[in-house]
Amino acid sequence: MKTIIEPFKIKSVEPIRFSTVAQREEILRRAWYNPFLIHADDVMIDLLTDSGTSAMSAKQWSGIMDGDESYAGSRSFYRFERTVRELTGFTHIIPVHQGRAAEKILFSIVGGRGKWIPSNTHFDTTRANIEASGAEAVDLLPAAGMQPRLRADFKGNIDLEALESFLRDKGPAAVPLVMITVTNNSGGGQPVSMANIREASRIAHSYGIPFFIDACRFAENAYFIKLREKAYAGRSVQEISREMFSYADGCTMSAKKDALVNMGGFLAMNDGDLAVRARNLLIVTEGFPTYGGLAGRDLEAIAQGLEEVVDEDYLKYRVRSVEYLAEKIISKGVPIVEPPGGHAIYIDAKAFLPEVPPHEYPGQAVVCELFRVGGVRSVEIGSVMFGKYDAHGILIPPPMELVRLAIPRRVYTQSHIDYVAEVILETFERRNQLRGYRIIEESPVLRHFTAKFAPLH
Repeated sequence: MKTIIEPFKIKSVEPIRFSTVAQREEILRRAWYNPFLIHADDVMIDLLTDSGTSAMSAKQWSGIMDGDESYAGSRSFYRFERTVRELTGFTHIIPVHQGRAAEKILFSIVGGRGKWIPSNTHFDTTRANIEASGAEAVDLLPAAGMQPRLRADFKGNIDLEALESFLRDKGPAAVPLVMITVTNNSGGGQPVSMANIREASRIAHSYGIPFFIDACRFAENAYFIKLREKAYAGRSVQEISREMFSYADGCTMSAKKDALVNMGGFLAMNDGDLAVRARNLLIVTEGFPTYGGLAGRDLEAIAQGLEEVVDEDYLKYRVRSVEYLAEKIISKGVPIVEPPGGHAIYIDAKAFLPEVPPHEYPGQAVVCELFRVGGVRSVEIGSVMFGKYDAHGILIPPPMELVRLAIPRRVYTQSHIDYVAEVILETFERRNQLRGYRIIEESPVLRHFTAKFAPLH
């Protein structure tokens, strides 16, 4: 196989500031051992998130210069609306400043005490917005999805039997919608099959319950369907995407992922009454319905990005670059969620540091060491992000303890990825010297963003 090269040329560059191990140790200490509190200038390779960190194309920057900044009815909004409608098929397109704003509006309307929202796996802001409304967020990931070393094509699926049983038990009055996340971020970036989406939609609709998609990484998911579901091998990613959306009644979208922009998102649906209520909230919290918290230039960039992201040369490079990093570290024994997903590598911190128990946060220990060794910023997705406390204040850990290294789109070259692999391998070689952490300060919601840690000695 020939090397899969980046399907773009570099026109503008941004400098990376190098640092020493001693400097990074001090940076970690000042940041309370939380990567979210580290200044970006102190990071050499930033894999904290793939959200809003993409490099935009020349055509996107051209669109930004051409953006119509009219307060109401701007030309840029109508281009945005037309592009999203052609892609998704949904009738009502509501722009928001990012995905969590779409979640806030949606769950403020349909959520509330006594309500339950099942999904394959909710990500952090989705869960937080559901729970902020008083509703309960429920994950129905199949057993295969919780076995990091098991290789299967669609480990991000929702457990269909569990979904049927859950809806039968709770009843449609208590379940305002079923949501599926593509790809399954908290589950290791694993894709969801078209067959699973179709059947989950059928089950939800058989109970009269709307079916929504969290569409942040829809294009990556569609590309995995093309690669792994035989019936779709000859279909374009755009056609596959349209079919995915055709099974849904609506979606939330953080455009900061697969729309290749630094800010933006949308809420889309077919229900006109729900759309009216959503727009009423939008006006109060985000802005007029034809800009929704975004500048006209942002709307132009999103529309262009949604056209570019379904390009299969880009998606082939995107998936391969993540796979390339996975192959380099798996070959040396580093435990990760396999097969690698489309946007990130997920180190299995439970296997990486088997002697560190969940209440000492093994993922956080790996995150800190990756930064100390090589200035690589990553994020814990385990007991820090998703752990809860029982009535006695004892930690209830999630099924997996992971460390995510999310690859920004069109930002880093193969040599950067080679460097990341070297840092991971050096950290792995030092794993017996690593110790856990304790939390010394935390917020009641989304604590991982602002928590302060201290190392255990």
